[in-house]
Amino acid sequence: MAFSTVVPRRVVDRYAPPVAAVVVAAAVLASGAGAFGLRSSLPGGLLLVIAVASGWAVATVRTRRWPLFLAAALGWLVLAAWPAGLVASFQAGLRLRDRRRLTAYVVGAVLVMAVGILVGLAVGGVRRITTATPANAAATAAWLVAFPLVAGLLVRSRRDVFTALRDRAERLEREQEERAERVRAEERARIAREMHDVVAHRVSLMVVHAGALEVTAGEPATVETAALIRSTGRQALTDLREVLGVLRRHTPPGSGPPRYEDDPLAGLDDLVHESRAAGLRVERLDEGAPRALPATVARTVHRVIREALTNVRKHAPDAETTVCLRYLPDGVEVVVRNTAPVGGPSGSGAGPGLPGAGLGLLGLRERVELLDGRLEAGPSAGGFLVRALIPVTGTP
Repeated sequence: MAFSTVVPRRVVDRYAPPVAAVVVAAAVLASGAGAFGLRSSLPGGLLLVIAVASGWAVATVRTRRWPLFLAAALGWLVLAAWPAGLVASFQAGLRLRDRRRLTAYVVGAVLVMAVGILVGLAVGGVRRITTATPANAAATAAWLVAFPLVAGLLVRSRRDVFTALRDRAERLEREQEERAERVRAEERARIAREMHDVVAHRVSLMVVHAGALEVTAGEPATVETAALIRSTGRQALTDLREVLGVLRRHTPPGSGPPRYEDDPLAGLDDLVHESRAAGLRVERLDEGAPRALPATVARTVHRVIREALTNVRKHAPDAETTVCLRYLPDGVEVVVRNTAPVGGPSGSGAGPGLPGAGLGLLGLRERVELLDGRLEAGPSAGGFLVRALIPVTGTP
């Protein structure tokens, strides 16, 4: 709908002035030659000059109006040619928004018509009959001044109404977007409060109890497990604070402070160490020349590996897992693959599975695609494969 209205308007705006200029110049020339007006006794060269000047005045009316008004007055007084006067009256109604200027044009047009009557009386003949008799003079004034002037005023009024409606629609659209943004901000703030009041509180209790167990337990294995729970809970609180900060700042995910920009492997070492301490058999492989990654890419790599290892702990704790970080010339590839554990398929770990929302891989896919990357996740050779390819060129 917008295309069907905008394109014709652009075509008209571009080609209407030159087309109108050619038409007016030809009409003035034809009128002076007697084709549909009074035949002039002026030399053909002078007639051509007046016609070309009238066409040029029409073509430049958008930037300056006085040449058209002058050409209209000159064409009427010298040649009794009406084309330029007709366009001048229409343009006056269309473009003269100041009431004083519009009144001045009407007064000037009446004076030109009056002088034209005197010229017709002086010349006599056909011109006197055509322009100087009362009936023809009144009809000419209505044809050259009144009707085109009213038409210009109507077109201008219609354009003003459409402009006002368009401005109002745009203003309403902006206000609607602002209201929607306020609603989203309030919802983010509410989610942040709920997460802080519920999740952060319970994770803090878990950390406190794990710390107490670490101090009071007598068995080394229990102490080590409690320390792991406490450190994992502290890391969860740190990540939760980052998420809450993103919600409160109304900034997109991944725009927080760079945590792995200087050494992108440091966070991955911690992940692998925590998984091994939790009982997973994890092997890490790096291929290519390690290099510093942009903050957004490094965080996404960290999130992909963390989510993949978390899924292994949930669904296949006995499986052998390989974490491969491959540095490519124009990006980085992350591959986390686990094979089927001995005695059963992937996902047959003992004990009940940990609760989950089932949205981890979906969130990872969205995060990777925001960086113009690709994420593949699915069964592979009896196990499960998570593969992410993230471009680095042009990433902030």
